[in-house]
Amino acid sequence: MGSPLHRNWMGLAALGLMMGGCAHIQTQATARPPVQASIQTTRDCPDYLPAETRCLAGQDANGAYYWIAIPKAWNGSLVVHTHGGPRLKAPKPDDALEDLERFSVTVKEGFAWAGSNYRRAGYGVRSAAEDSDNLRKIFWDQFGRPKRTILHGQSWGGNVAAKTAELYGRGANGKPVYDGVILTNAVLAGGTGSYDFRADLRAVYQYYCHNHPRPDEPAYPLWQGQPVGSTLTNKQLDERLEACTRVNQPKDQRTRTQQRNLDNILAVIRIPERTLDSHLGWATFTFADIVNKRLDGHNPFSNVGVIYSGSDDDTALNRGVARFAADPEGVRRLAYDADLGGKLTVPTLTMHAIDDPTVFVELERVFRDRVAKAGAGDLLVQSFTDEHEHSKLATPEYAALLRAMNAWIERGEKPSPASLAAGCQEAVATYGEACHFQVDYTPRPLAERSYPRQASSKP
Repeated sequence: MGSPLHRNWMGLAALGLMMGGCAHIQTQATARPPVQASIQTTRDCPDYLPAETRCLAGQDANGAYYWIAIPKAWNGSLVVHTHGGPRLKAPKPDDALEDLERFSVTVKEGFAWAGSNYRRAGYGVRSAAEDSDNLRKIFWDQFGRPKRTILHGQSWGGNVAAKTAELYGRGANGKPVYDGVILTNAVLAGGTGSYDFRADLRAVYQYYCHNHPRPDEPAYPLWQGQPVGSTLTNKQLDERLEACTRVNQPKDQRTRTQQRNLDNILAVIRIPERTLDSHLGWATFTFADIVNKRLDGHNPFSNVGVIYSGSDDDTALNRGVARFAADPEGVRRLAYDADLGGKLTVPTLTMHAIDDPTVFVELERVFRDRVAKAGAGDLLVQSFTDEHEHSKLATPEYAALLRAMNAWIERGEKPSPASLAAGCQEAVATYGEACHFQVDYTPRPLAERSYPRQASSKP
């Protein structure tokens, strides 16, 4: 009769055959050899999932850990989730549980959920995209091809999901392997268009604070984030930020100089006070990962020609701030890894908080224009909420996206911002919380939020 795990697989595979037919590995997204699960076990499901959900955890042949959750009342469709980050710590077997809990609405809505931790720590959109599609292959191979397969990416994972759709969206027979894509609070201007403001932050911060690096430390180019071999910790960086600005203390506990430094940095870089420490950390440790480990020391960032404004003395700032020019090879490599072409092939929904403090909503404008230029505008519907969060928006909003995507794929009912808002109100009865869709909102150009670069610094 076989093991209980084998019997579960066989039953789910039969269900998959009834709902969508069996997928053969040789007809999937690329000519890559099939990536089987090298380790896979049944696991007790977390208690935030519906009763009698089946859970599996494993590690693929490339070393990427993953979790799979399949509800008892499975609707026959799979959501492949791509997590945000990038996470700089070495992946652990149960890291995916954080996102499974955050987006447990997926399983509660009847979808199977599969999420990879990716094979390596740090940046690498193409690598993460391959790991995500490998997990899709593992699911299809174990359980049969689902009725529908949908990608969902949040934050940096939105960049990963969009890249996955571009690279692996069609099988060897030319037919789609993904039926829809959902991108929420996503990094949609790619590697070369999304992080310029953090390069500006490093330069402007150093102009005012002079402690990253300190005068008694070896100098290094600010775009590098950190030199190879640096032992600086997050705690130590926070201490330097506090010494300069006391951003995490009440205003009455700051000196006049600290308040001036803080006001100038925030005004020039155009970020909320509550995220200054996070953005400085990303501009330090993530930049170091990108430059030192992914680009072999090549610089993808430039602030040549940028005219900073908003300080109490813009003339002095622009005269004294450090300047750096991008290395064309660094730009090319980062663009190859993470930039998006915009040529959508399946229905794509986006949702973005207007006041997202981490990923600017204006990146949606870049993505929309790129999709329109590629002639795929009919496959894109964008929506916006008036929330002030990044990592997780209101639960009924995600439910509305999932339901709308199903209707678009199965019945050709293309949603609109208004219909998504109405669908969210229907989901409130199940999930509580409030809906925040702003149906008439249109994002402004990115140049109004992040200083534009000279054309020569872009591919």
